Amino acid sequence: MRALTVTPGKAGSLRLVDDAPEPSPDEGEVLVEAIAVGICGTDSEILDGGYGEPPAGHDDLVLGHESLGRVLEDPTGTVKPGDLVAGIVRRPDPVPCPYCAAGEWDMCSNGRYTECGIKGVDGFARQRWRVPAEYAVPLRPELGLAGVLLEPTSVVAKAWDHVDRIGARAVWAPRRVLVTGAGPIGLLAALLGVQRGLEVHVLARGKTGPKPELARRLGATYHAVPVTELDFDPDIVIECTGAPVVVRDIFGKLAPNGIACLTGINASVHCTELDINELNRCLVLNNNVVFGTVNANRRHWRQAADALGRADAGCLMDMITHRFGLDDYTQAYESQSGIKTVIEF
Repeated sequence: MRALTVTPGKAGSLRLVDDAPEPSPDEGEVLVEAIAVGICGTDSEILDGGYGEPPAGHDDLVLGHESLGRVLEDPTGTVKPGDLVAGIVRRPDPVPCPYCAAGEWDMCSNGRYTECGIKGVDGFARQRWRVPAEYAVPLRPELGLAGVLLEPTSVVAKAWDHVDRIGARAVWAPRRVLVTGAGPIGLLAALLGVQRGLEVHVLARGKTGPKPELARRLGATYHAVPVTELDFDPDIVIECTGAPVVVRDIFGKLAPNGIACLTGINASVHCTELDINELNRCLVLNNNVVFGTVNANRRHWRQAADALGRADAGCLMDMITHRFGLDDYTQAYESQSGIKTVIEF
């Protein structure tokens, strides 16, 4: 079996293995034939040697956490042979902490969780993989290759879920949303905002290329200006860039009772000045909330599958701007342009 592996902590160790072992039944009841894996910034961090952890007792890690596959067998009957599925990435810690015990492993408090293709568990960049039945998320067959977007969609589904929960603290009628960033996370965040019937604005740097048009096709208004030049104050901000200047500037743009969710992290070492006193005034006097989010639990994965199932499949497919075969894996991981890059099996 062919698989993409890496030695965590060792830069430049990515390789295509032709004799990888078949997935063990201990990994889960559901056997899946891989269709594709998506590539994101977390993969780049692992390839650079700055992140990642192999399974216990092993030196290497099978890469890939954005999955799409077709079920080969499931003795539990949870899914059927031929179904399109994706595998939930994070698994609860063995202790477990109070959050993991309640199925909220995305909120794990002791850090002992594992993540497929990232931390302690082999990923999905192999011709066949297994997953416990409760971690296999079925997708509508009409989605086809666009189903590989489920993992990033689960991230923004969680962001929206928590925005809704925070908003329920009082009477709240949000109307206008600002999404900063037009990568996969930003565009998918915009999609979920439009599906909620909100007025959605997407802000990014590029004035040309596929992003402005895709934002418009999703039902959003696109802006290529600094945050400070926008002529409106959003009720909700979904921040997807991690760029320090953008993060700083959204604090002053929130409308009263506004909520900002931070989803991005930036590796830059450059400092950006932040007026803590002004931030404090914005939060206190306007009843504003700023919070961060990462990963997703089963509820969010199901919400994400529902959102993709209601979206225009053609528009979703156009987010996948680069497609590579398995033998071209080096070019795939070096690809930095476009929106979403996938490797097809």
